[in-house]
Amino acid sequence: MADTDTPADAGTEFDYDLFVIGAGSGGVRASRIAAAHGARVAVAEEYRVGGTCVIRGCVPKKMLVYGAMFAEELGHPENYGWTIEGKTFDWPTLRDFVKKDVDRLEGLYGNTLANNKVEVFAERATIAGPNAVKLASGREVTAGKILVATGCWPAMPDFPGVEHCITSNEMFHLAEQPRRLMVVGGGYIAMEFAGVFNALGSEVTLVNRTDRILRSYDEQIVDRMLAIAMGRGIQMRMHSLIQSVEKDADGCLHVDLGETDKVVVDQVLIAIGRQPNTAGLGLENAGIQPGPKGEIPVDEYNRTTCESIFAVGDVTDRVQLTPVAIREGHAFADTQFGNKPRTVDYSSIPSAVFSQPPIAGVGLTEKQAREQYGAVKVYSSDFRPMKNIFSPHAERGLYKMIVEETSEKILGIHMIGPEAPEILQVAAVALKAGLTKQAFDDTVALHPSMAEELVLLR
Repeated sequence: MADTDTPADAGTEFDYDLFVIGAGSGGVRASRIAAAHGARVAVAEEYRVGGTCVIRGCVPKKMLVYGAMFAEELGHPENYGWTIEGKTFDWPTLRDFVKKDVDRLEGLYGNTLANNKVEVFAERATIAGPNAVKLASGREVTAGKILVATGCWPAMPDFPGVEHCITSNEMFHLAEQPRRLMVVGGGYIAMEFAGVFNALGSEVTLVNRTDRILRSYDEQIVDRMLAIAMGRGIQMRMHSLIQSVEKDADGCLHVDLGETDKVVVDQVLIAIGRQPNTAGLGLENAGIQPGPKGEIPVDEYNRTTCESIFAVGDVTDRVQLTPVAIREGHAFADTQFGNKPRTVDYSSIPSAVFSQPPIAGVGLTEKQAREQYGAVKVYSSDFRPMKNIFSPHAERGLYKMIVEETSEKILGIHMIGPEAPEILQVAAVALKAGLTKQAFDDTVALHPSMAEELVLLR
């Protein structure tokens, strides 16, 4: 059973009942809820309140995706009856609009902490002991409980010239749009940025060390997305590794992929994954041994091997998703300060890749379902969305539902097509509720819509 000492039980021998290191989504939620339960809370953030998602991740990236979607629509305005003369794209305008909204959101996060009387230290903090935190200013404070919510940081490979490459952190601050962009990686970050800058007019080359991308998604859906991406002009260089990068006097990058000719680009984005942000955190001062990837091992109640120190979010390397970090932070605060012990259910978590077009999925992929259940049924709809009729790209959507053979209980739902993530969110509720395909069959279609394909699967 989790230790659920309230602030009153913990006494007042410490400066704070809770000290949170990291003001990202998980840390802010934990701070707010703990304070609402009556705890004396402080949080330290060395960069900006809001963390990866708000400052340099999913929020600004989704705004760039919207910009890319508009670019796609603007590519064929005549089919909508519009004549637009002199249309041009200005990267600094989009970049600065996104940065302005990030500033707005950071302010809202700061207001949330202030309104809940959470003290914020705008500096780096490290663990000095089981109940002690040292701030970059040199001050040391004590807390009954310490929560680590420092998230992840982009991983970088080791090759000559890697210092000329950038990560997703820097993509939002580019002085100018790269005319030629190389993206290295096969995960969602790589595919999203490749799609954005391809739509905005950059020549994009994607380099991956294997022939598989987006490994956690259904293979058939991914194959469809790859075909569409190549049809839109993204060059795929599979089974390739960068050997070196050289920068010439004009600022161009010459990338050696181990082949005869080097690839010349203006920017190289490294997007090969993210690693827990624990370097120099002082875990050893509390007897905590990080895992092989640098992650902080925790139990189901987010407690580390040190009974007074906890961790939530990406730094634990359980599920690297913002909504998961938020739930973990909330569950931690309720458990430790609200006398409401609870854990997070990690099953059937929906996720999406905001590629061009986007893909989304929840539950088991077809391959996973066959491995776990043996006999399964797959229902699908392969169709051309009405919206795509206006486009010169003959792109088709694909929806899949995987069910257990006998009961037809839904095991997984996977989609590619316009607005797929928006549609999947509701479908994920059905899977989580344990519904069968019959529940979809019994539902009248909403016509004409892409979502209706979910109740017309055959």
